[in-house]
Amino acid sequence: MTTPRDPGASAERTRLAWRRTGLSAAAVALLMLRPAFAPDARLAAFLTAAVALAGWALLVALAYRRARGLNAWPPRPGDRTVSAYALITAALAMVGIVLVSL
Repeated sequence: MTTPRDPGASAERTRLAWRRTGLSAAAVALLMLRPAFAPDARLAAFLTAAVALAGWALLVALAYRRARGLNAWPPRPGDRTVSAYALITAALAMVGIVLVSL
């Protein structure tokens, strides 16, 4: 016996929230790229930009994975995905601190 699908829009709202979070991470990654395009940019600025883009790519990949998990019935729990997302976000915050101190 299968349980009836929830007619509510909670999975859709969660999926949209993950999409918004990915878009805001893209804005942060683009802001972290900015010092690499300065005329007097050093190697550290390029490396920081590369790490920022790698972090952004990981965040987008995790958000896509979580959205696919929400499409399944019943929705798969996202405990590891959410934890990994939080760790990557904290790592990007640390990269931002390094970027500001350059």
